[in-house]
Amino acid sequence: MTQITIGDTATDLADSGFNFKLVLVLALLAIAIAMFVKNKPRMDAVGIIMIAALPFTGIITVEETLIGFSDPNIVLIAVLFVMGEGLVRTGVARNVGDWINQKAGGNETKLLVLLMLAVAGLGSVMSSTAIVAIFIPVVFRICSNTGISPSHLMMPMSFAALISGMLTLISTAPNLVVNSELMRQGENGLGFFTITPFGLAILALGVVYMLFARKWLPDNSSKSVKKKRKPTFKDWIEKYDLINREYRVKVLPDSLLLGYKINELDLKYEGFKLLAVERKDANKQVFIRPTKIMDFQVDDILFLDVRNHEIDLKTFAEKYGVEKINLSGGKGYLTSISQELGMIEAIIPAESDFVGKTVKEARLRSESGLTVIGLWRGDHAILEGFLEKELNVGDTILIAGFWEDIKRIGQETDELVLLNLPIEFEEVLPAADKAMHAVVILGLVVLTMITGILPNVHAVILGCLAMGLFRIIDMNSAYNSISWKSLVLIVGMMPFSIALQRTGGVEMAADGLINLVGESAPWVAIASLFFITAVLGLFISNTATAVLMAPIAIKMAYDLELSPYPFAMAVILAASSAFMTPVSSPVNTLVVAPGGYKFGDFVKIGVPFTIIVMIIAVFLIPLILPF
Repeated sequence: MTQITIGDTATDLADSGFNFKLVLVLALLAIAIAMFVKNKPRMDAVGIIMIAALPFTGIITVEETLIGFSDPNIVLIAVLFVMGEGLVRTGVARNVGDWINQKAGGNETKLLVLLMLAVAGLGSVMSSTAIVAIFIPVVFRICSNTGISPSHLMMPMSFAALISGMLTLISTAPNLVVNSELMRQGENGLGFFTITPFGLAILALGVVYMLFARKWLPDNSSKSVKKKRKPTFKDWIEKYDLINREYRVKVLPDSLLLGYKINELDLKYEGFKLLAVERKDANKQVFIRPTKIMDFQVDDILFLDVRNHEIDLKTFAEKYGVEKINLSGGKGYLTSISQELGMIEAIIPAESDFVGKTVKEARLRSESGLTVIGLWRGDHAILEGFLEKELNVGDTILIAGFWEDIKRIGQETDELVLLNLPIEFEEVLPAADKAMHAVVILGLVVLTMITGILPNVHAVILGCLAMGLFRIIDMNSAYNSISWKSLVLIVGMMPFSIALQRTGGVEMAADGLINLVGESAPWVAIASLFFITAVLGLFISNTATAVLMAPIAIKMAYDLELSPYPFAMAVILAASSAFMTPVSSPVNTLVVAPGGYKFGDFVKIGVPFTIIVMIIAVFLIPLILPF
């Protein structure tokens, strides 16, 4: 009797200790969620706090709390940021955004619909995390062009990426996990498009839902308005009256310019200033900086600055055998070639040697390759004869030329104080001529991921190396493109998965589900499975959730003597329904900072949508996959 009592007491103590550790883990999780809700401290800091706190529970070691840093999925996310940067630097992302923007005509409703459809479509054949990483700069560009707040598009984009996991068998890892468990139990696997009808219905529902729910999203556009806006080419065109100052002419085969060097035909005496020459070289057009000893060639396009509106360009064209080229679309001064040539304002400081000299005497073109195209004094621009005006302290000059020269002059001269670079400088593409290379590399990476020839992370790393090989990206741009804040947050929350499983918290939830459902109607079992899977997805990865819930779902089906496929489908759909919090999925986490969201924004929008998806799933599953 005594031994039994002691044994029972020991068992009770063991059980008590076990439960106490689970309480510790749940308490830490509650603290983390509370800090997320309060948004203090910042989310990545919360992740670091949890990494530091979890080892004190004695459930997991320090090494296990840091295991996320070696997780292939973390590496995959980081490298996908780099792939996305390659698409940005080549202009591919910009072109996609421009295409969506063009099709939508700046209409926010059309933009939202097209964006969600594009993201979901691409996400059906590749990583949803990859899609979001690639489309974040696309959304930023759309918002920059339209003035729409990024917060109105970032969350719809993340929701569409999550829904993409419901469109094909390979679209997300949990689908493959559930399919593998079905086959392990001796059942036939799911077809490639078995999930598709559910995904299409939920995608359509998601688009409609976000069209209504967007009014509850925060509007952070006012924050950007409050910031000092950088100048644009358009601002300077109006300020310095540069309208109708840019002309382009093409050198014809019988032109008098052929055979002469630039210094032998000084065009400034004709009233023109040659800014650049566009020339065909190896089947592509290149822009050349004019030099005194450079020859003119047939089909050269000359970019001219005409300071005197009284000059007759027709007479000049007839005299020298050149053909005037009309600027397309009413483009302003240099705006259509802003990738190559730019402008910047500079102030004349008191110690400058330019003080007391005319613009011509300053010889800025000879020293830097840049051309003075405007002069601002006091509260107005000097339009006529500004080249002959003596420069005073505090005068502002507008200079134009190649971006490389503009950047260099700021480092090499003390004669000028450069002001802010225009917005156009930020849009200069470092690898615009490598767009096709980037698309091909991305296509090969996607193909490799679809076919499974290589692990996803291996395929993407090879893709990044290929982008480096073709000089699409460099090491600095690669490191700067990674959202370290998002990665630290994900890594900081991953140890909870280990802790919950080790303390029996996950198993307790699963056992409780089976006891709760019992002999209820099949749709109750489906709804319960969906609910528990979605709730577990708040705390552990959707892949881990699928690993846990798939065998439980199939076992429930067998116990109820029903087909396992409806139950498996409930797990698949619920595992991708990670809409409720910013830490439910890396997809959500990635858009928190770009969208300026708080924890509560996802709860407010995501919880109702998850409930709606659950209702639709419970209704559709028996219709498409009978019990």
